[in-house]
Formats: sequence, C-alpha cells, structure tokens
Amino acid sequence: MAFLIITISIGLLGRTLHSAGFWNSNFRLICFSEFSVLLFGPTVYLFTCYVLLKKKYSNKDLIHYVPALLYSTFIVVYFMIPADAVIRERVKTGELFRVIHICLGFGLMVNSIYLIMSWSVLNTFSKEIKNEISYELHLQFIVNFLRVITCSLLFWIVIYFISLLGFQDIERSIRPFIWVFLAFIILFITYYGMISPNVMRVLPEIEFKKYTQSKLSLEDLEGLRKKLDQIMINKKPYLNNKLFKAELAQMLGVNNPELARLLNENIGMNFFEYVNYYRIKEFILLAKSDKAKQLTFFGLAQEAGFNSKTTFNKSFKKLMGVSPSIYFSEKL
Repeated sequence: MAFLIITISIGLLGRTLHSAGFWNSNFRLICFSEFSVLLFGPTVYLFTCYVLLKKKYSNKDLIHYVPALLYSTFIVVYFMIPADAVIRERVKTGELFRVIHICLGFGLMVNSIYLIMSWSVLNTFSKEIKNEISYELHLQFIVNFLRVITCSLLFWIVIYFISLLGFQDIERSIRPFIWVFLAFIILFITYYGMISPNVMRVLPEIEFKKYTQSKLSLEDLEGLRKKLDQIMINKKPYLNNKLFKAELAQMLGVNNPELARLLNENIGMNFFEYVNYYRIKEFILLAKSDKAKQLTFFGLAQEAGFNSKTTFNKSFKKLMGVSPSIYFSEKL
C-alpha cells in the first residue's frame, strides 16, 4: 500500500511542480510524472493479491515492473535528455505528438491488462472462498478500491480517444483530472486506513487446495455423507457463525480436500451453501418456537448461526424461493 501511494505521489509531484511554475514550468517536469504511469497497474495488481491472497513479496514480483523500467528509460532518452531545440523540431514535424500518443496508448494497454487481472483475482477469490468459510466476507474495501481505479482508467480512455480525434486543446484541458482521480485514491486508502485499521486483514491464513489427490471411493463418500449429516444434526457446528471448512473436516476425520470433494461431488454444494442450508433449517425451527415471539427474523437468524442479514436473506430466498416474510405469511 505504501508503494502504491508513493507511485501515485510521484505522478502528482511532477504535475504540481509544473503547475506551480518551478523550473520555468519546464515540460520535463511533466515527463517526470510519466515515471509512475506503468508502475501503477502492476502495483494495483500486487496490492490486490496481497489483500485477498496474503501473497507475500517475492523477487519474482519485480518482473511486473519490467515494462515500467523500459518505459521510463525511453521517457528519459527521448523526452528529457534531448536539448530544447531538438524537442522544438520534433514538435514542428509532428513527431513528438505521434510518440506521445503511442506512449499513452502503451500505458493504457498495460494498466488495462493489470486491472483486468486484479478483477479476475477478486472474482476467483470470491468463488473459491465459499468453499472454505461459512460466512460472508466484507470485501467492500477492495471492491470500492478497484472501482475507483476503473473509473480513473475509463477517464483516461476517454481523453485518449479525444486526443486521437484531433481535439488536442480539449484533451490537454481535461488531462489533469486524471491526477485528481489519483489524488482521490490516496484519500480513499487513507480514509479506510483511519476508520478500519484492520481493513487489509480480509481473513485468517487459508490455503486453497484442490481435491485431486483424494483417493476416496464412491462408497467411502457415501459413508462420509451419512456421518457428516449426523454431525450436523447432533453437534450443530453451523451455530458457530464463523465456521471454517478445516474445523468441520477435523470433526469428520478427513482433510480439507476430501471434505471439498464430498461436498462438491456427493452433496452438490460448496461449503458456504451446505452450512447455510442447515442454518436455514434451524431458523425455520426457531421461527416456529416460542423464541419467535421475542426476536426479529434477523435475531432468529443470528441464533441459527448467521452473522449477516444480507447473507441470511440471500440464502433463505435461494433455498426456499421466497423471502422469509413471504414464506411465513403464506404458512399462516
């Protein structure tokens, strides 16, 4: 996160110094801002991987910054080292503007690829995590973060095509707003850091494992299914509103991949769906008991193991086909 803020700050610094008139508003100050352009996408991607997957830094991660290194080297050689007379000649021939368009297009392409990769990490994580935990994770920070980045990138795309259409004056007047978006990202991260210092701690360490190594036969799976049903009925582990698959696997006497295979192949549910199925059954029993006179629907849902009203409503409607209020009004 610190590197991300530094990356954005580098870009803002060059623009700020140029606007303030430093070095007689030399255009090379704006070139200085370009150093951060291709650092941005890879850093967003690695940041997303860290928050969601707890991916620790590795020297192999530096490969993502190779395009930024090559790009920055080109910026120095082509824009910053040549004398002013050479730059003016390039402006007259139109060469400079053609090269600028190519650079902008390259930066847009690289950052778009890394943003797509970041969204892919989030989507894959959201699907896989439902086979590991029984409750809804609060991913609003990372979702909002990627939305802000996406808005910035879309804004960049718009002004890029405006410049390609020949409206240079319009493009130059609105280009600074990209950096306003980037400044907003810094404020966004800082705000979340202040109101929720643990915002980066999405969940405890969980190792995602496939179950290809499982050697259980179909008969083994059927026996485990019956045993699992008895555990759910007699011990009611689903009442733990933060139940992990690893905990249930330990109770069943199998490992995580074997429980995953049992749920997905034999039962036809992921862990999240399976546990919430029993919570819904528990909720319906509670709703017909004396507790229903003392508690609201969500209060009963909490008694059944839910810790999120949204998760409860979605799970109930998915299983029963209607909302809790409609279901019980029809039963009366």
